[in-house]
Amino acid sequence: MHDHQEPFDRDPSSRLRIEHATIGYDRRVISRDLTTAIPAGSFTAIIGPNGCGKSTLLRAFARVLTPAEGRVLLDGRAISSMRAKEVARELGLLAQTSFAPDGIRVADLVARGRAPHQSLLQQWQQADEDAVTAALAATNLSDLSGRLVDELSGGQRQRVWVAMLLAQQTSIMLLDEPTTFLDIAHQYELLELFRTLHEGGKTLVAVLHDLGQAARYADHLIVMRDGQVVTTGPPAEVITPELIERVFGLRCLVLPDQVTGTPTVVPLDPRTVSGPAGSAANEVGLTP
Repeated sequence: MHDHQEPFDRDPSSRLRIEHATIGYDRRVISRDLTTAIPAGSFTAIIGPNGCGKSTLLRAFARVLTPAEGRVLLDGRAISSMRAKEVARELGLLAQTSFAPDGIRVADLVARGRAPHQSLLQQWQQADEDAVTAALAATNLSDLSGRLVDELSGGQRQRVWVAMLLAQQTSIMLLDEPTTFLDIAHQYELLELFRTLHEGGKTLVAVLHDLGQAARYADHLIVMRDGQVVTTGPPAEVITPELIERVFGLRCLVLPDQVTGTPTVVPLDPRTVSGPAGSAANEVGLTP
């Protein structure tokens, strides 16, 4: 676990990082002097309380927001100096809310992911067709390719947006609260897809609210509070009762998931427990 951000500032294995950045919206500063990085090949989850700056950080990584101070680096280059299509060939963003044009069909929306690969001189080619076909197959949408997006369920529509991102064929995928508004079955279906993509070599960065899901699927966490990075590291090291109380104000036990062994947060009953959360867990013999 890393309580200081500076080591990742110098991490040569990070393709994407932010350095000493001030970021925010409409003259409202969310983060100052923010420095952190995404380990190459990782599935990184950004976690923290509502309003702490998780999505703001992700949008800065995606070049949707430009830092007022500091910089974002992609492969060692300032992302602000790169052409939009050049960036879009390396990283793609699944936004928190996405709206499809009326009357568009699934395959046509997914095909829009190929835009960064198009130009006046290079129109639609077989490689584009193959990328769309593969993206539809990976998201189990092949049978729905001719359907109107408006006719789909929420879970299906979210898979269409993921397919569009896959068709973009970037090695880095940024996912802003991808499971929000989905029922629990569709949440896990989507997270399993992300796990498969990660195992296939993609670097994933996701803003997640569910700590159990973050611990189960991610191999690297960035924990934020009040616009700052509190700590980073593997879930097994990062998620402790002390950290959860410090960041979320929640007194809890941290127990191994019965299926995966990854950390699971179990809130304590404030009516029956006194003393530090960590000692409460030890008292009942539920932490090592």
